[in-house]
Amino acid sequence: MFNIATAQKPADQALRQDGLSLLYPADLTASLQLPTPQWTEGWMQLTDSWNRLPPDAHLKDGGGYRKRRHACYVQEFPGGTLTQTPHRAHWQPTEYNALHGGFERWFDPIEPAVAQAPAWTDLLASFGKLFAQVRAVPRWHIEAHQFRIDTAGGVGRPTPEGAHRDGVDFVVVLMVARQGVKGGETRVFDAFGPQGVRFLMQEPLTALLLDDARLIHETTPILPADGHSGSGFRDTLVLTYRAAGFQAP
Repeated sequence: MFNIATAQKPADQALRQDGLSLLYPADLTASLQLPTPQWTEGWMQLTDSWNRLPPDAHLKDGGGYRKRRHACYVQEFPGGTLTQTPHRAHWQPTEYNALHGGFERWFDPIEPAVAQAPAWTDLLASFGKLFAQVRAVPRWHIEAHQFRIDTAGGVGRPTPEGAHRDGVDFVVVLMVARQGVKGGETRVFDAFGPQGVRFLMQEPLTALLLDDARLIHETTPILPADGHSGSGFRDTLVLTYRAAGFQAP
């Protein structure tokens, strides 16, 4: 099982051997072969869009702590060409999401200026090319989720469904921003055994890559940091890559 205390392996090797790779900011652009500093500058121009996320209207626990937007893409190989699809519902079976599975969830679309920005599409396409090195596929069906979890109500729950798999091939959790909160520990477990790791993702552009068939993951609740009044938040971009089509009823 992956050990974050050991020297980093190349991301594709880590995914094959361990089922996950943790990329720190300095490693992200190199691993994805993104041009710097141009890509980083372009990405920073997109992060303000997390301030404009609408509330998630589908939380079954009644909470108001989550805001999100959603978009879908198809990436074709060879070549890795990325195309955004018409807006569609997000759906998961109850097998993978007992709390929010089994019904169509329509979220507001990701803003067009974000969803088609070169820094955004380059990021999604580069992850897809990396995953295609691990598992050769004719295409990826990609879902992108912008999340903000806040502590305005006291407690924010990044994964209210608990430890889970997503029913896809690969998952990316990218840290965008973290401000005025404590908690939010990432926990990853072997889906078929007792092994696991736990760590805190804090620095923007830290990315966790997961083989969803092999691992279960969750993030613990966040609370206002000491000295903060409850206005803190944790922003992430979650990407899923599935070869067998978008999940649907």
